Amino acid sequence: MTENTQQQTAPTTELPTQYAPAEVEGPLYERWVERGYFEADAKSEKPPYTIVIPPPNVTGSLHLGHAFEHTLIDALTRRKRMQGYETLWQPGMDHAGIATQNVVERELAKEGKSRHDLGREAFVERVWQWKAESGGQISGQMKRLGDGVAWSRERFTMDEGLSQAVQTIFKKLYDDELIYRAERIINWCPRCLTAISDIEVEYQDDDGELVSIRYGEGEDSLVVATTRAETMLGDTAVAVHPDDERYKHLVGKQIKLPLTDRTIPVVADTHVDPEFGTGAVKVTPAHDPNDFEIGRRHDLPNLAVMDERAVITAHGPFQGLDRLEARSAIVAALRAEGRIVAEKRPYTHSVGHCSRCKTTIEPRLSMQWWVKVGPLAKAAGDAVRDGKVTIHPQEMEKRYFDWVDNLHDWCISRQLWWGHRIPVWYGPNGEVVCVGPDEQPPAGEGWHQDTDVLDTWFSSGLWPFSTLGWPERTESLEKFYPNSVLLTGYDILFFWVARMMMFGLYAMDGTPPFHTIALHGMVRDQNGKKMSKSFGNVVNPLDWMDAYGSDAVRFTLARGANPGVDVPIGEEWVQASSKFANKIWNATRFALMNGATVEGELPEPSEMSATDRWILSRLNKTVAEVDAFYDDYQFSKLSDALYHFAWDEVFDWYVELSKTTFFAGGDGARVSGRVLGEVLDVMLRLLHPVVPFVTETLWTTLTGGESVVIADWPKDSGFRDAAAEQEIALVQRVVTEVRRFRKEQGLQDAQKVPARLELAGTALAPHEPAIRQILRLQPEGEGFSATASLPVAGATVALDLSGTIDVEAERKRLTKDLAAAEKEKAQANGKLGNEAFLAKAPDNVVEEIRTRLAKADEDIARIQAQLANLPQA
Repeated sequence: MTENTQQQTAPTTELPTQYAPAEVEGPLYERWVERGYFEADAKSEKPPYTIVIPPPNVTGSLHLGHAFEHTLIDALTRRKRMQGYETLWQPGMDHAGIATQNVVERELAKEGKSRHDLGREAFVERVWQWKAESGGQISGQMKRLGDGVAWSRERFTMDEGLSQAVQTIFKKLYDDELIYRAERIINWCPRCLTAISDIEVEYQDDDGELVSIRYGEGEDSLVVATTRAETMLGDTAVAVHPDDERYKHLVGKQIKLPLTDRTIPVVADTHVDPEFGTGAVKVTPAHDPNDFEIGRRHDLPNLAVMDERAVITAHGPFQGLDRLEARSAIVAALRAEGRIVAEKRPYTHSVGHCSRCKTTIEPRLSMQWWVKVGPLAKAAGDAVRDGKVTIHPQEMEKRYFDWVDNLHDWCISRQLWWGHRIPVWYGPNGEVVCVGPDEQPPAGEGWHQDTDVLDTWFSSGLWPFSTLGWPERTESLEKFYPNSVLLTGYDILFFWVARMMMFGLYAMDGTPPFHTIALHGMVRDQNGKKMSKSFGNVVNPLDWMDAYGSDAVRFTLARGANPGVDVPIGEEWVQASSKFANKIWNATRFALMNGATVEGELPEPSEMSATDRWILSRLNKTVAEVDAFYDDYQFSKLSDALYHFAWDEVFDWYVELSKTTFFAGGDGARVSGRVLGEVLDVMLRLLHPVVPFVTETLWTTLTGGESVVIADWPKDSGFRDAAAEQEIALVQRVVTEVRRFRKEQGLQDAQKVPARLELAGTALAPHEPAIRQILRLQPEGEGFSATASLPVAGATVALDLSGTIDVEAERKRLTKDLAAAEKEKAQANGKLGNEAFLAKAPDNVVEEIRTRLAKADEDIARIQAQLANLPQA
């Protein structure tokens, strides 16, 4: 029914009695790497399938989000490898500028030193040393998880080749006037002492204060409100709307700025909302982005009143105070002068924080390097609109367009020492020279290089092509660019994805970096809560791998992965996945011990039983289902389909229904053994991309093949047998109904009961031995008395329960339960029939009573049926 062309050796049926992941996983992974299964050959004639790893920060370790994303990417690449593609899963790590510099600076602080004590060159050398010692941690964890990456191609965003790519694209953008240097308002972190981009600012609601301050005197006064009173020292105007009649007499006039000896103008600007607050706003161009634009329109001076550490520099009594200290002191001084008109405390408002260190960011006027993103962002938007790139799920397109269609110019310079240094030199007479990778920087007295480094996202934005050798036209670049798919979290759609789109289209002559962007959600705890150290719910995936095996962690993560939706996960779900891995192991071991084989041709359908034909029909439907789900990135659905096929249909039904055939021996056992071998072979190959370790061990044992990693991916043969599926559905219905009845009568699963099966003339007749085997039904025997009769699926199952249960005790118990259910029904009916109660009771209370009534009706019907089926005295 399916085909596997891999060379095979004689299979062995020997498997340990228990599956021990810790003993299996490490050696298997080493064997895969040694044999080069994960490497990619640029000279191969196979069609390419390329995915890059979203490069984790070199400072980090494998957290549950990494494990989730890596599991999904690994599943995609393992399947494509089995389908005959030349697969490249590109590994590597990001140098993580701010994060890494912070880590090393903390290490230096323990020694009582700062980076300035070492100097730039020695400090950078120290970071490289730290990277060499600590950077391998993630690689080891990726191997634990089973990541099938091409290790020989591992890259780092600061390695020599990527540095050349960074310098090349910077020079190209500079020459095309898409990179420029300008003084603008940027987000400044007073702790990291560097500019950060808009997307590296995290906003949260903080409690602050809103103070209303009177500027000017008498009729020539107005009131402004602010949450940042300390910035008033840098005010250079007050702005009102041009059409606001309240202030028209003041426009163009000078008013006194409190606590200073300065006067500032009142200007009219359409940016001001006359309906908000007093309709007048203070203008601090050096400390607010909107004020900066107002200042440009009205030619206002930019007066900076804070240094890089957010300490007040303005002359006067507040000089030298931290911004928060100055805020309190300035409000107190204004209050003493009678300038405070109103105070609101606490005042909750949205405040930006550095995503790295959580310090409140400070808008600050600064000379920085910028990318003019307009034409780049338009190309990135058009690529999706024109269908060159598909975003999955499609509803995420709106978020993408909202971002790229409204991008501001990107501040790319950072005031750090660790990172790609900006390749620009300044001369003694104001010369500015941008140097490409093959050019010599200018030398001589007075020449010096820019001290800033580039934003980390600048180099990681080149990842899909820089890792393949760009700017050289390498074989790898020709073979593996563009990527087939980018699978990543929706949270970095703006950080990383948009930048790769802009740079890929720009550098690669309009060819986007990938065909598909598949976005997944974030991993949450089992209650849907964000994982955070402060919440105490962070999970180290290695702990779960140690306890339950990597396959269990992978299967749990994949089973929760719906496109673009967050993924809740709890330890009990990993435990359940561990049980599934053990079930696969134990059931396959049983099958091998009872004749399952892949040797020889698959018998013709005419030689097979209905049970054999049924499972092969279900097998091929499952192959088709799984393929469709993979192509739609529906990892949860494909995992569920495999789980239920393996556990429910193969192990719980086919194996159980076939036991009598195996025990009987002969041709029937031979045919079913070959069918079961076929089913296990295909099932293990289908499962392999998600649970690679247990399937490798079982598949090689079953087939004698070299490795399931390089086995053929199963294909739907088209075999379907609707009649066999209907026949087995009847068998399942009989078994399910009798099991339910046995449970209701309090019979144990293993308890044997005499029974007469009246199956003549039905499709169930050939299955009587199997039905009896599964349900523990003995032959009638002498003295058989049918004390209960169950009509089901056109047949009758008569049971003799005499001697198996205490009929009188059971009747008493059921009668008591029936009385309780009838009382519950009467009470519910009484309330629902009371008009006064219904008029006053909340809707949810009424609905709860209706639910109780419905359940009482169900209980009464069930108990009455149980009483009717009890043996008569």
